[in-house]
Amino acid sequence: QVTLVESGGGSVQAGGSLTLSCAASGQGLSGHSFSRYFMGWFRQLPGKQREGVACINDGGRTSYADSVKGRFTISKDNAKNTLYLQMNSLKPEDTAMYYCAASVVSSGWFCTPSAPLGFGDRGQGTQVTVSS
Repeated sequence: QVTLVESGGGSVQAGGSLTLSCAASGQGLSGHSFSRYFMGWFRQLPGKQREGVACINDGGRTSYADSVKGRFTISKDNAKNTLYLQMNSLKPEDTAMYYCAASVVSSGWFCTPSAPLGFGDRGQGTQVTVSS
């Protein structure tokens, strides 16, 4: 099991940017290096179901939900055991609690945007609020 801690959330105006970070630590990293983990972000919108946002596999291949494609960028820094989500051109409908999640999956498997919803390790979340 890996411990995930998100940071970087906050309040911004529409059109603004934020970068979320997710630091990984814990026993899980003694069994598998951070680079081996598939990681991703999902969000909980107010009064709605959780929504997968983006995913990155162990080879660095990424995927995005249609609602964020072209605006959000997911990346991993394996040396720092940290996952990022760069969010640009934010919209009020991006307002949500954002969670990072991780799992060890068969190497090279394509990670769909909704896959993080099923990952076993997840953080406590960081709130993003976008005002119009």
